[in-house]
Parts: sequence; C-alpha cells; structure tokens
Amino acid sequence: MDIPSIKHKLKKAIKKVKKKMKKIIILLYRIEIKILPVNKKIIVFESNMGRNYTGNPKAVYEEMVRTGLDKKYRCYIILDNINTPIPGSAKKLRRTRVKYFFLMGIAGIWVSDSRMPKYIIKREGVHYIQTWHGTPLKKLALDMDSVNMAGDTNIERYKKNFYDNTRTWDYLISQNNYSTEIFKRAFAFDKKVLEIGYPRNDILFYGNNEAYISDIKQKFGLPEDKKILLYAPTWRDNEYYEKGSYKFSNAMDFDKLMEKLGEEYVCIVKYHYLVKENLDWSPYKGFVYEFNMCEDIAMLYLAADMLITDYSSVMFDYSLLRRPMLFFTYDLENYKDNLRGFYFDFLEEAPGPVVRTTEELIDSILEYKKDTYREKCEAFYTKYNHADNGKASEAVVELIQNI
Repeated sequence: MDIPSIKHKLKKAIKKVKKKMKKIIILLYRIEIKILPVNKKIIVFESNMGRNYTGNPKAVYEEMVRTGLDKKYRCYIILDNINTPIPGSAKKLRRTRVKYFFLMGIAGIWVSDSRMPKYIIKREGVHYIQTWHGTPLKKLALDMDSVNMAGDTNIERYKKNFYDNTRTWDYLISQNNYSTEIFKRAFAFDKKVLEIGYPRNDILFYGNNEAYISDIKQKFGLPEDKKILLYAPTWRDNEYYEKGSYKFSNAMDFDKLMEKLGEEYVCIVKYHYLVKENLDWSPYKGFVYEFNMCEDIAMLYLAADMLITDYSSVMFDYSLLRRPMLFFTYDLENYKDNLRGFYFDFLEEAPGPVVRTTEELIDSILEYKKDTYREKCEAFYTKYNHADNGKASEAVVELIQNI
C-alpha cells in the first residue's frame, strides 16, 4: 500500500474515533445536566462562535475586569485559540472539549453574540444574554425568503434551527429602535430587549482622542504620518470553501489604489470573522495592512480616517465617529436581489458615495467633501445611533449583578 493511501486511511480512522468520542462526551453532558445544580456565579462569554476575542462579549467581560467583578464570578471565555491574551482572571475554554461541556452544563449565565450549537441544552435557571453582532441592513432569520449559505439552500430548515435557538435567549441587546422592531419579528423574540446600544462601541466614546489613537497606531504598526483607509467588507453567502469558511470576495484593484493613493494614504484590510483567507499582500507592503478575524475592529475604527465597506453592519458602528464612509458595491443588484434582500433603501440612505468600480472609489476618496453628505450623515446618525452613549457595557454588567 502506498503512503498517500495509508495517510488517507489513518485520517479516516482518526475522524471516526473523534466522532465516537464526541458522542460519548455529549451523552455524559446530558447526564450531568440532570444531576448537577446550576451555578449563577459561573459566566461563559463567547464571541463569534469562539473564533476570536472581540465585540460585545469582550466589552462586557472587560467592564467586569475594570470593576473587579471578574474575581467575584468565575468567568470563562470560549476560544478556538487558547493562546489569545485576555485580561483579568477568566479562564479560556476550547469548544467541544470535555471541560467545555462540563462548564456549559452548570454555568448560570451565558453571554454570546452568535448562536450556541444545537447540542448545547439551556437548563432551567440559566440566563442567556444574547448581545447579537450588528444593526441589520441585510434580511435576517425568519424574514429571509431564501438561503444559500455554504451550499445550504433549505430555507425552512434554516428558519426552524434559528427559531429553536432564539427560544433559549432571555435578553437581547439592540443598538437602536429600528433594530429592536426587526429583531422582535425576525427572531420571533418576545422577551426582554435591552435597547442600550452596543457594548463594543463604548470604546468609540472613551477612546476617540489623540493620545488613545496614537497608542493604537503604534500597537498595530500603522504610520502616523499618513491617512488611513479601513476596508471592511461583509461575506458573501454563496462564496465559500466549506461550511463556516468563506472567501474574501475581492473586486478591488489594489494596484490602482496604491498607485493613485499611496503617497497620502495606507489601507487596512479587515476580514469578516467568517472569512478564512491566506492571501499574499506582500506586493503592497507599506500600503496594505492586513488584519484577520482575530483583531477587534473597534480599535481599527478609531485609527481610520475613512471607512470603505459594502453591506456590512460596520457602517452603523463607524458612523458614531462622524467620519467619512464610502460604499464599494460592485455586486449591489446580485447581493440585494439574489442573496439577502435589504430592510431599507440602501442607495437612498447611504451616508456617503456609493461606487461600483475602483476608479470611482479613488475619485470619491480624493474629492470627498463632508458638506455634500452632511444631511444624510445626520439622518443616519439620528436613526441608528440614538441609544449608544458609551455606557452599554455598564448596563449589561448591572443586569448580570441583578441576576
């Protein structure tokens, strides 16, 4: 037998053993939740299905660290990469390991910004704070007419799974009244909605000053003598490698961008957490700075002078800074009509230039005039940012203490 065949058989055998082990662990977990009591002093935090340490759960946990409550409670952060540095006294957990199931079985409080796996059972006495992860432009959950995520086109199954998951939520955080109304319908959610803004945006209030921004630039190795463009697009449901692993959809001509803007600007490229890529950016050294899903985008907002996005909810967070935004929407019709559908007239409300080509984008950057978009920016800010006040993390920590 040749070596490739042996490797293939070995791989299959290991996969089979892992599958059996997982079944045994889940069985033990189901026995555990019938025997052991729930402990309200144990809190689990999870961002983006454990793929990183970012967003709303991170902000809530760090508020607990700031106030010393990480010592009063036993805090656990669920992470794929347990080498990720975290402050305070929290312990790190890897999903699907024995200790993960044990702690999920007894933890009294869950704080997450995405859905829990189907095999995790929410017990009576557990309080689940769903922080969610953005104000929606794209249709969500039960509002969707079709689905095409990593090849899964069964919309009824998708909706049922979503509905079953939202039954476990006790509290849901909303950034604004617009989101609250959509969430109630799209998630069929009739429990407590906390319309307090997003904890992850608190940093945009206390960190929006020269000294803090300078520290960020030094930390990430960003130049302080050039303007910074932040390119943060969303993912495309139908462009993927496998389930949960999406491509970086790239129609931007970075050669042209560097040629026309390189003297005055640099460009941060920030991947969505569902995007897994290993692109070679070396031809753009000194112009393109790549950040993957593990970096918290809130700090990049502060460093950036302009945001370039498409249909991502980053637009709602970044607008808090009242800085220029540009929308690179090369596939607008296809995305809107075939992939998701929008909740509002994007072209009408977009608080900045909407462009289709790299040439149009370059022109819009060089010719951008704040006064041209002042009215739209104010309307956008009023509609979507009325609840954010820099104290959302405090409000969630207060809720945890009351629980």
